[in-house]
Amino acid sequence: MFKALAPFLLLVSSGLQAQPSLHTDLPLNYLAHVDEQARNRPLVIFLHGSGSNEQDLFELREELPKDYNYLSVRAPKTMEPDHYQWFAKKGEGAYDGDTSDLKASGQMLLAFIEKARAKYLTDASNVYLVGFSQGAMMSYEVALRHPEAVGGIAAMGGKVLPVLQAELTPDESRRTLPVFIGHGTADPIIPYHDGTEANTFLKTLALEPEFHAYPGVGHSISALEVQDLRAWLERLNP
Repeated sequence: MFKALAPFLLLVSSGLQAQPSLHTDLPLNYLAHVDEQARNRPLVIFLHGSGSNEQDLFELREELPKDYNYLSVRAPKTMEPDHYQWFAKKGEGAYDGDTSDLKASGQMLLAFIEKARAKYLTDASNVYLVGFSQGAMMSYEVALRHPEAVGGIAAMGGKVLPVLQAELTPDESRRTLPVFIGHGTADPIIPYHDGTEANTFLKTLALEPEFHAYPGVGHSISALEVQDLRAWLERLNP
């Protein structure tokens, strides 16, 4: 569930610069590309997938709006050196998460968002979670339980976990939450129908997600999806 950007990296490799420094001053370790003096800049927080790390999505910022702040978070659970996850997979059937892991990681991510907002001088309405695979699942986990904490989420190659679906009912506080869903039709890890089911489920909660299918794309992020993500972010902050 890592190497999210395998096709995309070919497009940006020529622009890669020196290895960014890992920051450890907030509840989760992270990389940052920010203007610390600017107030109320949109803040994008990247959430990587299982088995990956904070480097995986960070290059996306090169193709996204330039006047945003960008953080890329390391998941809290170590699988092996340089490989991390947000939660352990539960059982052998349909992809679900260990409840205790989800709760602990969700609370850590929520605390990270709050402290990042304070450090980088922005409001909750300007915070956007951008997650891939397990990171997309965490975007749903935090934003659907705590819609007041963020301004929107982008879930790429992910799903709404069964444990979360079972606990949510329509709520007026989340119905205006902007949601971008992107999924490759040839995804062998998190099947395409998990993306369409997430879209359908969110509509039962009175949300209006923006859904994008990417024909022939597997468990990765295509250049077209990055373009669509950029357009979505720009529409939220015209």
